[in-house]
Amino acid sequence: MASAGATRLFTLLATVVRVVASVIGGLIVAHAVFVLFEANPANALVEFTASVRDTFGWFTEDLFQPSDPKIGEAINDGLAALIWVVVGSFVSKLIVRLAPTSSARA
Repeated sequence: MASAGATRLFTLLATVVRVVASVIGGLIVAHAVFVLFEANPANALVEFTASVRDTFGWFTEDLFQPSDPKIGEAINDGLAALIWVVVGSFVSKLIVRLAPTSSARA
């Protein structure tokens, strides 16, 4: 019985990890779209997505530097978002694999 509860807990944790990583990735993509279409940087939503990008997507800042800086920022943002979604999915699957299996007793 305890094993089934632990399995559910691991599954819940895996779901939370996947959802959080997806939300972070989505917010970073939103920032990329705002940059690409030159949204007002003083807007509260644009500022919020920029802060999320600065906090969670710093590792791709200035990675690619094409001649158009907004294209470069959009590409770097998109890459950061992709990494968040892929790594979140990978970690989620790893957590599910680590979940204890229930042994069937006959």
